[in-house]
Amino acid sequence: MRFSTLLFLVLQAASTCIALPSSTARDPVIAKATTELDVLARAALQKTLKAAKGSQCTPDKIKIRREWGTLTKAERLEYIQAVQCLQAKPSRYPSSLAPGAKSRFDDFVVTHINQTQTAHYTGNFLGLHRYFTALYEQALREECGYRGTQPYWDWAKTAETGLSASPIFDGSETSMSGNGVYIPNQGDIVLGVEGSDLPPVYLPAGTGGGCVTSGPFANMTVNLGPVALDVPGGGPQEANPAGPFAWNPRCLRRDLTDAVNQRFANASSISHLLSQKTINDFQMIMQGIPGTGEIGVHGGGHYSLGGDPGRDVSTSPGDPAFYLHHAMIDLVWWMWQMVDPEKRVYGETTAVAGTRTFLNIPESGETTLDDEVDFGYAAGPRRKLRELMSVVEGPFCYVYV
Repeated sequence: MRFSTLLFLVLQAASTCIALPSSTARDPVIAKATTELDVLARAALQKTLKAAKGSQCTPDKIKIRREWGTLTKAERLEYIQAVQCLQAKPSRYPSSLAPGAKSRFDDFVVTHINQTQTAHYTGNFLGLHRYFTALYEQALREECGYRGTQPYWDWAKTAETGLSASPIFDGSETSMSGNGVYIPNQGDIVLGVEGSDLPPVYLPAGTGGGCVTSGPFANMTVNLGPVALDVPGGGPQEANPAGPFAWNPRCLRRDLTDAVNQRFANASSISHLLSQKTINDFQMIMQGIPGTGEIGVHGGGHYSLGGDPGRDVSTSPGDPAFYLHHAMIDLVWWMWQMVDPEKRVYGETTAVAGTRTFLNIPESGETTLDDEVDFGYAAGPRRKLRELMSVVEGPFCYVYV
């Protein structure tokens, strides 16, 4: 396929996928931010397609990742069935290492638990999760016959429509399942950094909290964790007393919280994030700078989903919606990178920043592009960060619309 033809087709698709639906009642700040995001997304797409023209990822090979609501019913069902297929396939982890891992789906949870302290508030946060999400997508395709790509959850859309009204969380057969059963009188979620003097962050509980009872994952079993589950009321974080890798079967719980989505992951939040000039500022604001009262769009997505494992950083991939959330994280990073690819994709000292441990606890060295990412038994192969910086180089060949 000629590059010019592909560009035309993709931009046509983008015209219906990137922009939020219009509303006469929309907040003018949100409307302005939405317009800015649309412009940046189109520019990122054009630059990426031109960059792919001279790489191994040629235009005829590029896969297109799309927002969940733009998928047809058949496409949504195919994705859901592939996830359920992965949940039915046996784990590759030796039982001596992860006795609670019962499926290939669980394998990705195990490796995320293993790397929580070296993959968040670290220099590899974005590249590692880009590869993690891509390998999950690859498993769906190669092990379960999925023909599509990893869809994403546009938080800006759900911030306007409400989570339960979204086709992602409306509880229909073509959703990623709905809310949990309502539990009344839940207290706030209280977030803090253990051992620090920083002020805590208080988040309201949502409109669920109990087991998910609607949609394709209503009968799903969560097998691993919790490791450090934030609970309503601010009590001690819940943890499996038998250890994070012990079998602990329980229902999938959600507590959809529009207030968190609207406060931390709206169009203005994304626009502000994309205005940052350095990778350090970008990734810190994305995750939330401790002590500021902010949790960023990353925390905003996780905590608007809520529940178990949604409020546990380590085991959060145990909710299938995790991968739609992190595809959106990747989309926003890609948009930011393409503003200045020379520095933000290829710069030895400007494409990555930060240490190798969570907020540098314990103290560790600075991340470099030669640092490696390895997911063990879950998927592979091992890759250097420099291989993970472009969506059309190394192991990747995709764009977003």
